[in-house]
Amino acid sequence: MTSTVRDRLPQLAIVVPCHNEQDVLRNSTIALLARLELLVSQRLASERSFLCLVDDGSTDGTWPLICELHAGDARIRGIKLTRNFGHQAAVLAGMMECDADAVITIDADLQDDESCVAQMLRQYEIGFDIVLGVREDRSSDGFLKRTTAQSYYHLLLRLGINVVFNHADYRLLSRRALEELRKYPETNLFLRGIVPMLGLPTATVRYARRARTAGSSKYPTRKMLALGWEGITSFSVAPLRMVAGIGFLIAAASLLVTIWALVVRLVSGTAVPGWASTVVPMYFLGGVQILCLGVIGEYVGKIYLETKRRPRYAVETRLEDDPPPP
Repeated sequence: MTSTVRDRLPQLAIVVPCHNEQDVLRNSTIALLARLELLVSQRLASERSFLCLVDDGSTDGTWPLICELHAGDARIRGIKLTRNFGHQAAVLAGMMECDADAVITIDADLQDDESCVAQMLRQYEIGFDIVLGVREDRSSDGFLKRTTAQSYYHLLLRLGINVVFNHADYRLLSRRALEELRKYPETNLFLRGIVPMLGLPTATVRYARRARTAGSSKYPTRKMLALGWEGITSFSVAPLRMVAGIGFLIAAASLLVTIWALVVRLVSGTAVPGWASTVVPMYFLGGVQILCLGVIGEYVGKIYLETKRRPRYAVETRLEDDPPPP
């Protein structure tokens, strides 16, 4: 069920997290400003709408470029974080720091189709507080990335984690949804798992993912694996239950081996020859124990981080409506 149809043009903030994006940012900003002008002309967004570029501790010329773009157009705002807090924290910072009726988050490479913003706003207009961009066609991704990503979504769903298949971080949140999101103070951020938990009226918009035109992906394999593990351990205790299951299976297998050894001893009168029957199980059990302790330690570490209640991001500089003086 949706809420009442909205009767006034929303002030829209398009939030763009940036980490070393100097190669693509200028062209992306031009495309997004053109899209913003079209939305205003179509009476889908108010003239007070703007872009917010969030610099997540870039080490190249991203922040000077943001300052230059802001100086040339007051519709471009900037937020500079004190260091690299990570993509999820940068997305959250943009959403939390922007005072707007609706916020749309999109990556700087514009692989996610910005033309879908109009569809998102139409869904917002009829009362949806959350509109999720869903990748319908991922042919631009390599075979390995596409296969592993889709397998991961299937795994999350099997573990009982409420995620939307093929949705990443391209979404619209209303002011109401943002206020609800503020109530989730966890340090371990996995927004594509948190947003569906808000339970507000939700719609989806489907699009084809485009190939990256310049620069390099800011989610290499290592970061993708880290984000994937974050999603599993932040929303499911299934790995802990799996550890218990492994322990039960090993105990059962050990009991069967013991019974077999006793039967061999009693029937044939000879013990099992060789040291392998002793050394191999010992190393196997030792490896499984270390694995189990590692999984348990991961959850203990998350508890440790959550209890500290450290800020999820820190803002160094803000570029607001008016360009700074020369």
